[in-house]
Amino acid sequence: QVQLVESGGGLVQAGDSLRLSCVASGRTFSTYAMGWFRQAPGKEREFVAAISGSGGLMYYKDSVSTRLTISRVNDKNTVYLQMTRLKPEDTAVYYCVADTSDRCSDVADEWVYWGQGTQVTVSS
Repeated sequence: QVQLVESGGGLVQAGDSLRLSCVASGRTFSTYAMGWFRQAPGKEREFVAAISGSGGLMYYKDSVSTRLTISRVNDKNTVYLQMTRLKPEDTAVYYCVADTSDRCSDVADEWVYWGQGTQVTVSS
């Protein structure tokens, strides 16, 4: 069982930056693929970004790849999502996800462990 705790969400203005953090439990964090999904009101949950256990492979939703950066610090059991030039359409609950088999996927159902989510609201 992997526990995930997100933080860093909040209310910001369009054009601002925000960094989300997610701390995972477990002694073998470096073997977990980690990722972020988001869900806006009235919409389905969508993939945002993922990173392999070593941090050597990263994947992004096409429309955010120039503004968002996923990274991790394995010694801290932490994954980050740096978001820049935020837009109102980025408003959503952001969820941290983990896979202990180090598999990155853009399909929500393929991730076993989910955090409780952190709200990001971008005002225009």
